[in-house]
Amino acid sequence: MDVDLDLGIPRGVLESLPDDDGAAEQDIRRAVAGYRQALEDGFADADTESDAASVAVNFLEYAEERAEVYDEFVPELRAWGQSPIYAIAWRDLYIELAGQVYEVDWLAERIDRERNYRLVDDGIRFGKD
Repeated sequence: MDVDLDLGIPRGVLESLPDDDGAAEQDIRRAVAGYRQALEDGFADADTESDAASVAVNFLEYAEERAEVYDEFVPELRAWGQSPIYAIAWRDLYIELAGQVYEVDWLAERIDRERNYRLVDDGIRFGKD
């Protein structure tokens, strides 16, 4: 299935990185290229729009989980007197990438359906286990 999705790195994320040797920027660029390729491969293998939505939801769940992990690092790093700038940049990146996936009009509707299906299929639970 052909899905027009071009993940990009928001300028704000790159501008928030300190002026260092550029390693963090390269890491972010490599990560985004890998996610883009994984999504493109998954979409290419999808036979239906529902299959494509499943690929997108898998990525969204991953991105949201990673954003939460980095968000939890921020106060911890501050408490230890460390700069949380890299954790903030990665957290913001994952949030932005998830938003970019939702920008594909027909896919956004399918994503919501897939998430609702997973919620019902998995059983509705209150709180986290």
